[in-house]
Amino acid sequence: MIFKVHPMPRIQLKPAPRYPFATDIQIYISHVNQGGHLDNAQLLTLVSEARVRFFNSLGYFESGVDGAHIVVGDLVAQYKSEGFHGETMLVEMAPGDFNKYGFDLQFRMREKTTLREVALGKIGIVFITRADRKVRLIPQAFMNKLQQAGML
Repeated sequence: MIFKVHPMPRIQLKPAPRYPFATDIQIYISHVNQGGHLDNAQLLTLVSEARVRFFNSLGYFESGVDGAHIVVGDLVAQYKSEGFHGETMLVEMAPGDFNKYGFDLQFRMREKTTLREVALGKIGIVFITRADRKVRLIPQAFMNKLQQAGML
């Protein structure tokens, strides 16, 4: 039997035109795998920390966004280079691609000193109700805060 090999399609993401939120996060030894660079699963940990800081910058906890909770519906990441122990990552975020139940939070992770790109990606944020945990509309007050903060 002969198998035809087809190249795997690659995820290709474009950086957002601007990133109105940024935070610094250091890569600790616990974030590094046996290959000596930032581990796949730990990238998600760093991006999750940046997401929490994004919501905190607007005065929110993820469990309380104007009467709603948020959940991550999906996440995609594209590596651009390796991240190493001791490096400080500049994690930038931009809300966009809004729908009635949520939005994408695009991120770019760069090494802070050289601005070498380490990863691009986006997190699909979905709003849910506290009581029954069902999808709900984006709170208008949240949209107003984004507007006031210059993030739209």
